[in-house]
Amino acid sequence: MMTAHASSTPTPLNIIIHPQSLFSILDHTLRRNEGQERVIGTLLGQRSEDGTEIEIRSAFAVPHIESAAQVEIDMEYHKTMYNLYHKANPKEILVGWYATSLELNAFSALIQNFYSSVSDGTYPYPAVHLTMQANPSADISIKTYISTNVGVLPDKISESCLFVPVPNELRYSESERSGLELVASAKNNENRDTSIISDIASLEKSVEEVIAMLERVSAYVSSVQDGTTPGNVAIGKFLVANLSLAPRIDADELEKLFNSHLQDILLVVYLSNTIKTQMELFNGLKRTAVIS
Repeated sequence: MMTAHASSTPTPLNIIIHPQSLFSILDHTLRRNEGQERVIGTLLGQRSEDGTEIEIRSAFAVPHIESAAQVEIDMEYHKTMYNLYHKANPKEILVGWYATSLELNAFSALIQNFYSSVSDGTYPYPAVHLTMQANPSADISIKTYISTNVGVLPDKISESCLFVPVPNELRYSESERSGLELVASAKNNENRDTSIISDIASLEKSVEEVIAMLERVSAYVSSVQDGTTPGNVAIGKFLVANLSLAPRIDADELEKLFNSHLQDILLVVYLSNTIKTQMELFNGLKRTAVIS
């Protein structure tokens, strides 16, 4: 019998979701059996020292069978996969589970209590439950919860709990951002494909985006100074903090430094190609000498 246990440990105040885990969940959704309404799986990640913030970094599918009368979970598969993931990345621990449906029912409570259990769950910390709705005709909807026990009869405690919503945010690195932008660029194409742009085109696009952001910020500051837009203290402090980090240098000097840096890069590229050509020539002469 799977039971849940109350805990006095800090509950998470924010859930950080990394794109890799969402891609794993979406892949599981696309590969589900025909007629299967939802699929479930395990969430792995990291927990802050004070327990108030959880990062969901990866996820893996867990086979289960669900009907109107009962739900069966392959617990041995979950334990085996978790041990393999934990050996590959010891920093990632069990933080909860996901389901590809926004519905919360008695079966959700039963699974939640399993992931919150003492023996193989997240105890003494509460397990995180992530729900995702991924219909092709609608935007992806993501919600995160933790649970707490409710006063019920002892024989019903394993399938009863109160789900409490917890705010979440999607966080990604700069390298992940480039990949996400490339994937997002295919959403308006009928065949859902896109081509990888060159480094120069990517640089040009980045510069154009920076110029557009600077123009938007400049227009906002001008409108505040003119009195057409009410000022915001938080935005003002944010702009001052960021502008103080920028080096004080005039445009001519900046252009000179940029051109000098560009020449250094071209020189490195030229030397690399020269060394590569010399190595290929050496290998060719060596093979000729061996044959002769």
